[in-house]
Amino acid sequence: MKIPAQTVLSDYASPLGRMLLAAVGDRLLGVWFDDQAHLPDLSTCARDAIRPVLQRAAEQLTQYFSGQRRTFDLPLTTVAGTPFQQAVWLALQDIPFGSTRSYGELAARIGKPAAVRAVGAAVGRNPLSIIVPCHRVIGASGNLTGYAGGLHRKTALLKLEGAL
Repeated sequence: MKIPAQTVLSDYASPLGRMLLAAVGDRLLGVWFDDQAHLPDLSTCARDAIRPVLQRAAEQLTQYFSGQRRTFDLPLTTVAGTPFQQAVWLALQDIPFGSTRSYGELAARIGKPAAVRAVGAAVGRNPLSIIVPCHRVIGASGNLTGYAGGLHRKTALLKLEGAL
């Protein structure tokens, strides 16, 4: 994932570990655990803890983790993704709080029922963890499968939402 040059970052201390929040202009670009898979190179990004969208993201994440928020109301951008990835990430936003969907169901939802593996790859590269709920995607048998932030976090998020 190529990060736009004008991307700015701030840190967020979540109950599941330190997270990095990224914005371009007034839109949220990324929410990553600092040790997750597929973390883009953020070394050239400036720090900006007072960017309003980053402050709002931190506030809404705090509300989510405390059980006071089920949906997020933030301006997002997915400019760093391919059109296929963007379609998958958009479909992820339709999975309600406390629910799960299989990779196959997600593939069918975007009109690509044979693209289950490609959907899985796109889910794994979702740059907006939690906000765009990739943790709600499970295997066809109902098993918890990969999560870029680690299965222990996926389990914790699904328990928080009452989906486990």
